[in-house]
Amino acid sequence: MSDLSGKVILRPGKIYLAARDISKGSWASDLIKKHVPEAPVTVLECDLSSLSSVRNAARKVASESSRLDILMCNAGVVACPKGLSEDGYEIQFATNHLGHALLIKLLLQMLRKTAKLHGNARIVSLTSPGFGFSPKGGIQFNSLHSEQDLGFGGPPKRYGQSKLANILYADELSRRNPQLTCVSIDPGAAKTELFTNQGWLMKTFITITTWMRGEMMWSAEEGAYNQLWAATADIPINGALYKPIGKHFEPTGHLKDAELRQMLWDWTEGELKAYAL
Repeated sequence: MSDLSGKVILRPGKIYLAARDISKGSWASDLIKKHVPEAPVTVLECDLSSLSSVRNAARKVASESSRLDILMCNAGVVACPKGLSEDGYEIQFATNHLGHALLIKLLLQMLRKTAKLHGNARIVSLTSPGFGFSPKGGIQFNSLHSEQDLGFGGPPKRYGQSKLANILYADELSRRNPQLTCVSIDPGAAKTELFTNQGWLMKTFITITTWMRGEMMWSAEEGAYNQLWAATADIPINGALYKPIGKHFEPTGHLKDAELRQMLWDWTEGELKAYAL
């Protein structure tokens, strides 16, 4: 996750800092308040791999506030071993896409209301250069209710499809909610905990593929720049993907597959229909 601590505006509104690990969330909150002592930060327990945890977090936000200007979909896991979420989904897709989709779904009315009353509201979804490692077909819907054995290169393939889903979902959100600003952003390859906690082989793989794309490794702090741009700047094309910093990425391949985008929307809606505030 990109390092956003210390980068809130000097006169912030209320900030909900969602975290699976409350102690890490409190650490980030303390760091923000070190720079902006009056920052109204609330640490919100939210495990994106658990749909019930996401629903509880959304309920808390909805019960305490009537306005939501920016929703940052920032959490993620990368290239982890095969596993299932508590709800029975492939763990990377559950965390990186489905949990965020439920959070958006449950807070969408508040975002729409904010846009109507105050002129704008935004959903910023973090993807990754790793979307290019998605498997054949882009997303393997028929096996998402399993650990998904995708053969050689399974972990990055599973990660890739979840990051592709972030892009397609943001695009469809913008089409269905033109009153909102909905974009996906690539923070670049940043030396965050997601990177530093990888084994040497995966670190080498990420470093080499970043170099092959003609890009550079960013620090954790620099990895937040594109996200902050998307949260504050005038967005040229709603629903689009932006590379660092604020550079529109022309869609190719699966990114411009309207049928795949619609399949993802329909699948996601079907999986989440039982969850409501």
